Amino acid sequence: MPTVLEIETRRQHHQVSLDADRDQAERNRWGQFATPLPLALEIAEYAAAHWRKRTDRVQFLDPALGTGSFYSALRQAFTAKQIGRAAGVELDPRIVAAASDLWVSSGLEVLAADFTELKSPAPTNLFNLILTNPPYVRHHHLERTAKERLQHDVARNLGIGISGLAGLYCYFLLLADAWLAPRGLAVWLIPSEFMDVNYGEAVKRYLTEHVKLLHIHRFCPLDIQFADALVSSAVVVFEKTPPPKRHSVILSRGGSLLKPALTQRIPIATLREAHKWTAFPTVSKNVVEPDGDQATLADLFEIKRGLATGANDFFILPRAEAAKLGVPKDAVKPVLPSPRHLRAEIIDGDDKGYPSEVPALCLIDCRLPEKTLREKYPKFWKYLEAGQRRDIDKGYITSRRTPWYTQETRAPSPFLCTYMGRPGSDGRKPFRFIWNRSGATATNLYLMLYPKAELAQALAEQPALYEKVFRELQAFGTDTFLREGRVYGGGLYKMEPAELGRLPANQILRAIGLTLSRQHTLF
Repeated sequence: MPTVLEIETRRQHHQVSLDADRDQAERNRWGQFATPLPLALEIAEYAAAHWRKRTDRVQFLDPALGTGSFYSALRQAFTAKQIGRAAGVELDPRIVAAASDLWVSSGLEVLAADFTELKSPAPTNLFNLILTNPPYVRHHHLERTAKERLQHDVARNLGIGISGLAGLYCYFLLLADAWLAPRGLAVWLIPSEFMDVNYGEAVKRYLTEHVKLLHIHRFCPLDIQFADALVSSAVVVFEKTPPPKRHSVILSRGGSLLKPALTQRIPIATLREAHKWTAFPTVSKNVVEPDGDQATLADLFEIKRGLATGANDFFILPRAEAAKLGVPKDAVKPVLPSPRHLRAEIIDGDDKGYPSEVPALCLIDCRLPEKTLREKYPKFWKYLEAGQRRDIDKGYITSRRTPWYTQETRAPSPFLCTYMGRPGSDGRKPFRFIWNRSGATATNLYLMLYPKAELAQALAEQPALYEKVFRELQAFGTDTFLREGRVYGGGLYKMEPAELGRLPANQILRAIGLTLSRQHTLF
């Protein structure tokens, strides 16, 4: 009988071969991102440390078995006497064959099936330990009928409604509840995005109301756990018992699961109320926490994404080049360049509205019919024909516009925030605010902040307030940004309009001496 380490060596060879058989796009559709053995071992060792308090034998389940990295780790972290039964479920026939060849002789039952379609076991045959990395399949890869079935099953089993935007891993975690025995321990390696996004609410409700959540560890976003998936990962640990009233949860981040860089205990009641769980743990004194009387940026500004052209390289041109093409003067408008070309945070403009000291770019936004362009602007028409040969007119965005070379309306806004970025070790913030004193609009690389009625009136009556508002926007600390923004693997942060709108604004109101009327206050 070969040893576990010998089988593990064979497993890793199998994994390399299986990964090579499918391109990245196909693996994305399947959600196949194998767990590295060191990470699986760390999770199994964490579970083994928890098991020292127990006398019952392990009844192990991995509902997304793959080639068996978690079973391999289980066999290394637990003694043979501790393991009573082990089973794994796998959908891909190629991987089923590999896992069976590797592990069946050592006691693993391999089920070839879609876990979400299986009937849960009888109460006497449930599992008391789940270690797994469920498939990371985004919602748009799920067929409508499958999504409806999954939503129905979650609602039937748990009484929880789940958004159609949820990824497959959310359904796996929720449906696995029916397989977990009372007092059973579950350790899930899943994307940390559920902690922040609206479609993660079902998972957060389950973790705070249905089970005893023990620990959530977030890996550093720069430390991507899967070399072939740009996703920030979290380990979620819970026990299938009702949560005690005064229960608190360990939240940690950075370092490793066994040796995190930062750890904090958070009351379960706080988690139930928190919109963004990635706000924890924190030891920063610079985080401005909202309270019941807190105004937000959404009270002061209408926040929109910049315009999406559908093909920036075609519709955005240097001003001089647009002139050479004979583009009608009323068919172009000034547009800001990419944030990486903006060295200053205050952008002035010339008498035509074009930004100063940055590349003079214009956006094609033409509403003239094709017949008129062919007859009166032949050079410009030839340029548009070149775009048609590139199928630009058939793109998702352009094909929904009439004519296809017109743009959505986005008037210039006085303030902007960059849409994505990375915090720097030198203290650089992931997001930048821009004071736009030019007549340029912006693309969807920016969020555009349009002052609402009371703020707009105050700025119109006292233009000197623009600078005060801008300085207060710049004063937001990195931690306040990161509490609301979402993070992806590699340390890339993104901020959507609603997330930016939740940033606190009382400090702006104090700085400019403005009090909002009650009907415009969110709280």
